[in-house]
Amino acid sequence: MSDVILRVENLSKRFGGFTALQNVALHLTAGERLGLIGPNGSGKTTLINCISGALYNDDGTIVFEGADITRLPPHQRARLGIARSFQIPKPFRSMSVLENLRIPLEYAAWSRAEHRRITDEAMHVLETIGLKELAGKSSGDLTQVDMRKLELARALAAKPKVLVSDEAMAGLSGAEVDEIIEILLGLNRTGVAVIMIEHIMRAVMKFSERVAVLDAGQKIADGDPQSVIANPDVQRAYLGE
Repeated sequence: MSDVILRVENLSKRFGGFTALQNVALHLTAGERLGLIGPNGSGKTTLINCISGALYNDDGTIVFEGADITRLPPHQRARLGIARSFQIPKPFRSMSVLENLRIPLEYAAWSRAEHRRITDEAMHVLETIGLKELAGKSSGDLTQVDMRKLELARALAAKPKVLVSDEAMAGLSGAEVDEIIEILLGLNRTGVAVIMIEHIMRAVMKFSERVAVLDAGQKIADGDPQSVIANPDVQRAYLGE
């Protein structure tokens, strides 16, 4: 697969005597929409932490655009084009919405940003996300849904080639979930490959071209959404025997 942008091979991660991930293999093609699902404690966040560099895996390799990044620190992975949003948004609350975006533009996207136009680029991201009118507002005063949008905007400001959305819709209403889905679909249409981690299955099915499933630290399914949901192993993982 020549258009594979990210490849995880035989990845394992242990915490003392506990094996969080065991020989996980995963790939992502350029511009793809991948849903990553699994029961609580299945290893999804651990896998993403290893991909982003927040954790170092014990075994296996991570290859991005043909280069082994397994031991690169997080900031170098971000500069290469891997960005993630977090389940619990943590903006710089003393800064405005606009100022929050200047940081990833000036640091993570250093090689890809037009440094004389940082403010213009930040405003463009805010317009894309739907936060342009709140640019001057303190990030600490945002509503829950706008906080989630800002978290996505900060990831987008890093000008990623791969964006990992970690439960961006948790706790939102149905209409707010649809709003976030449309934002992610819009980002994907610009060429950004997206890995969506989500428990809201309606969102996963609407967004994903392909779905991978983790259970107890192992990948148990990988394929088109309908066939994955119909997989007996997947149903067993979610519903039990």
